[in-house]
Amino acid sequence: MSDAQAAHVLLVDDNDEFRESTRWLLEDAGFVVSAFASGAALLEDLDRTPANGVPACIVSDVRMPRMSGIELQQELKRRGVELPLIFVTAHADVPLAVEAMRNGAVNFIEKPFDPTMLVHALRTATDHAAAISANPLVTEKLTPRERQVLELVVAGKLNKTIADVLGISIKTVELHRSNLMQKLGARNVAEVIRIALGHEQPHGANIR
Repeated sequence: MSDAQAAHVLLVDDNDEFRESTRWLLEDAGFVVSAFASGAALLEDLDRTPANGVPACIVSDVRMPRMSGIELQQELKRRGVELPLIFVTAHADVPLAVEAMRNGAVNFIEKPFDPTMLVHALRTATDHAAAISANPLVTEKLTPRERQVLELVVAGKLNKTIADVLGISIKTVELHRSNLMQKLGARNVAEVIRIALGHEQPHGANIR
């Protein structure tokens, strides 16, 4: 995979040693990595660097000075940044993990971790994001809000979590899910996921 095709990882961690070792690990696995010592540094970079269509994912520590990973997540949400987010942390904290996942994180990995776990999580997140954005059924048939709901469904989020992440009611989530299933010609959630990822052709006549 060339640099132009490789997924881009935005790595945020205040620990210099961990940040550099993880950068080497991910670059060796074929990712392009930009590393930041703080959430503020990442936000500054996002402000001045336009999106280029390359699949990307954020990997962030949770406990950092000045701006925690959760605070970074909240600021990214406020700015409308929809990149997949994976948290890593040395502090096992179930309520914190639940909050992070409820707010849209795609994974929560405890340090020290098996390097293959992080690599697999990143490949899954970036491959799913790339497949959904490249699927003409998704880009042409669904509204922006329906695409947001679809991405969260593919990530395995429940209706309540999707409602919390998007700031809408559960009833509205259910309506969007019903609409997107009809537009994609899917009969159940499993089919929605396979169709969205390009693994299956849609059913029915509502896809014209």
